[in-house]
Amino acid sequence: MGHLDHAAYGWLTPVLSYVMASIGAALGLRCTVRALAATTRTSRRNWLLTAASAIGTGIWTMHFVAMLGFHVTGTEIRYNVPLTILSLLVAMTVVGAGVFAVGYGKDRGRALVLGGLTTGLGVASMHYLGMAALRLHGSVSYAPLTVGLSVAIAVVAATAALWAALNIKSPVAVAVASLVMGGAVSSMHYTGMLAVAVEVTPSDAALPGATAMQFIFPLAVGLGSYLFITSAFVALSPTADEREASAMASADLRLGERTATAPTG
Repeated sequence: MGHLDHAAYGWLTPVLSYVMASIGAALGLRCTVRALAATTRTSRRNWLLTAASAIGTGIWTMHFVAMLGFHVTGTEIRYNVPLTILSLLVAMTVVGAGVFAVGYGKDRGRALVLGGLTTGLGVASMHYLGMAALRLHGSVSYAPLTVGLSVAIAVVAATAALWAALNIKSPVAVAVASLVMGGAVSSMHYTGMLAVAVEVTPSDAALPGATAMQFIFPLAVGLGSYLFITSAFVALSPTADEREASAMASADLRLGERTATAPTG
């Protein structure tokens, strides 16, 4: 049995992964709030697509930043590149399905249950598909009850996040909800990792795939940059209320100008 170290770099990877999950959740929730307030179908669709990509990217980045700290004594670890990329696509696609269910659902309660279940299962699928991409000298097994607990945490966390998107409008409240969501996603990850056991088979054979620093780290940095840039765009983009206030101010200004230039008797 190989000794597992889930934080080989100390608190660096757990804290950084939590930050990435929280940023993805915050961005996704803000975009969902914008989508629900959108006045056109195109605008709502675009905001929901951004929300799905943000939440999916944040969850995926959280998982693999945490995996940078995962080490097993007696074997190297590499990653199957196609499976790793597939896990990212699954995260964004399934999370997108849940977000769109909430964004377009007429029955809010039913949409919340369906969206939370779909998104939660997407988070869990991404996690275990990412784990399936592991390549090491030995075999990996899982404790079924702990796996089930991690999936339940993912579903509850996703449902809570979508409930927040439907019911919380204040930026401060969204920020608090995002921190809670980040903690829940991190809890799901490390609960899932507690289910892992590795039976090491010593070997000098070269492992297939890419090392974490060759593939995971550059991709995580790229996706993290996407989250930061998109966060800045959303923060600077005016809300529907701000656009309405700006339009009213412009109308008042034009009316004032016409009144000032109108000929007097």
